[in-house]
Amino acid sequence: MRRFFRFLLSLLITVIVTADSDYHEQLVFEPLPQGSLLASFNFKSQASLQSFQKQHFRYIPRSLGQIIQHAKTQELHLRFSSGRWDAESWGARPWGGKKEGGTGVELWAWVEAESDEEAFSRWITLNNALSGLFCASLNFIDSTRTTRPVESFQPTGDHANASLSKLHLLHGTLPREVVCTENLTPFLKLLPCKGKAGISSLLDGHKLFDASWQTMSIDVKPVCPPGGSGCLVEMEQTVDMVLDIERSKRPRGESRALGNENAATDFMADNPIPRPVPADELICDMSKPYSSPEACYPLDVSTTQTWSLSEIFGRPIKGSCLATNTHGKAVESVCIKVPKEHQIQVSEGTIERTDPSKNQRCYVIPESDHFEMALPQQDSQAVINRPQPSLYASRSFTGHGQERGGVQTLLTNPSPDNAISFVYFETLPWFMKPFMHTLKAERLTSPSSSSSSSSSSKDQIITSMYYRPALDRQRGTQLELQITVPPASTVRLAYDFEKAILRYTEYPPDANRGFDVAPAVIRILPTNASSDGAVYLRTTSLLLSLPTPDFSMPYNVIILTSTVMALAFGSIYNLLVRRLVGADEVEGFSLAKVKGRLREVRERLMRRFWRGKEEVQYVDKLENVE
Repeated sequence: MRRFFRFLLSLLITVIVTADSDYHEQLVFEPLPQGSLLASFNFKSQASLQSFQKQHFRYIPRSLGQIIQHAKTQELHLRFSSGRWDAESWGARPWGGKKEGGTGVELWAWVEAESDEEAFSRWITLNNALSGLFCASLNFIDSTRTTRPVESFQPTGDHANASLSKLHLLHGTLPREVVCTENLTPFLKLLPCKGKAGISSLLDGHKLFDASWQTMSIDVKPVCPPGGSGCLVEMEQTVDMVLDIERSKRPRGESRALGNENAATDFMADNPIPRPVPADELICDMSKPYSSPEACYPLDVSTTQTWSLSEIFGRPIKGSCLATNTHGKAVESVCIKVPKEHQIQVSEGTIERTDPSKNQRCYVIPESDHFEMALPQQDSQAVINRPQPSLYASRSFTGHGQERGGVQTLLTNPSPDNAISFVYFETLPWFMKPFMHTLKAERLTSPSSSSSSSSSSKDQIITSMYYRPALDRQRGTQLELQITVPPASTVRLAYDFEKAILRYTEYPPDANRGFDVAPAVIRILPTNASSDGAVYLRTTSLLLSLPTPDFSMPYNVIILTSTVMALAFGSIYNLLVRRLVGADEVEGFSLAKVKGRLREVRERLMRRFWRGKEEVQYVDKLENVE
């Protein structure tokens, strides 16, 4: 009877858990200047905390859930990124930079442990498991690539106050990692429809990694709704990419595979080489003073660029994937942010829901039919002004030579009225040793000032600093600065460093290419308590050139040494093994026969010599006669 009662209780819990579980996906398009298009894919899965602890997996995949449970990870953030976000042209980053990572792979997590040593051991376990799951080199995040940020990252999940004291934050980066299709395939397998239906059916490696900028993110955290019945475990997957519309619409020889009967006669389908636009098709800006029939300044075609899902991604959306919520109501899966004057063409029978306040139109994908959306040629030239970033940051190397160098970062506050405060976080490899006494933070000339620099000192710009020096071959350098930039000003942050000499076994195969330095992470602090969290941005990665030995020298030394050893060994071996005896002691040996053979060889050589000499004299006589 007790067993039957337990079975009914577990079945009831499973039913309740299933009702509380939720999955939602959404795709948002937003046109950008210079003929670009921002596509943001968002996949959100939720499960009750109780079912997650009992390993009742439905929308959250078992492969990732068991890794998180085994490593005692309470919150996980993983990023795969490539390319560069052009803030000056495209404006502010999507999601406020929260879903963005540095170039390569970036990982940070809160691990529950009693001590730092135990936390690091579980961190290594987490890296090794995620490395196998996502086909990435996360197992190379060792102690030299691991840091413990103090102010740069804050937990985004809802954690109990009793467990906060046991949580350890660890952060690691691999700026050298190349993001490719091997990482996208396991990413799609974590979704309920595995990329076979829904908006994930548009994700193709050829299109994704041809983008000007792309990032993939995975966030797992606990969420406790204020009026909810219990806490949830939320896993959010996002894919953000900036597509060049003209390049994405270019044929790639795929028409035959897609069943195009005219592909054999289509020259462009078999010729994906880009070609210049003909002169009669150029759209010129006639407002320029130098505009003439011979000179054309291309007009921004972002407002006149036409596109469709089939042209950009090569296919329409293949039906919906769990497009209803827990109440059975259809939810919007595809949205586009365009002015209300613009026309959007979608498949017949598609439900449209418009939000005039956000200049956004959303559509419900049919359950089993393909969904197509197109932006035709528009008569209106209205555009939506994207928000501008609150901070511009650029980072580069200075100096020359193989012994020392410098790093400078330009931080610009575009706001004319308000100062901006942020946390600047850098992770440097151990062989890049900064001199902290050379750290300088100076305010450069503002646009409204005529002086070369203002009187702001380093203490007024840098309000706090956390510095953890590096240990050779054990850990890297960690630098966190809290900086305040005055309105309409640019701050130059600079310091010098020394380059260490590595062992020859520590150089990569392409040693002359250089070593990648991880991007700097900037966390912009909210101005008031009501602000929606912090905003993140990252600089580009740097390429450090270290003193590189001549790797051909060991090869030459090995060859020379081997030759000397072979000669010496052969001579010594002959002396040790061969037995020297007199000629009269050898059986069948005749000295007269040896002399006769030598005499025959000498006569043969003499005849050849005199015969050649006579032929030369005969030729000289003939030349004299002529």
